[in-house]
Amino acid sequence: MNHELDYDRDYDSEDELFKNSLKQILQMSLERENEMMKTYLITAERIHDNEELQNRLRNFAEGNAKRSRQLMDELKNNV
Repeated sequence: MNHELDYDRDYDSEDELFKNSLKQILQMSLERENEMMKTYLITAERIHDNEELQNRLRNFAEGNAKRSRQLMDELKNNV
């Protein structure tokens, strides 16, 4: 491993991601996941001639829902 590229090797507090910043990042990610989930579901509902695509879009939305739950757990338990 090349430790010259390991920016936090010396545990410099300048490199630390503070809780407030982390919370903002996780909240932004949660909002994005929710928006993508809504977009996939709305798009799937508007497709009437391609059931396979509908199912894929719904699966994408389920993945977003799972990540949203995980992000909410992180925000609740760790930040």
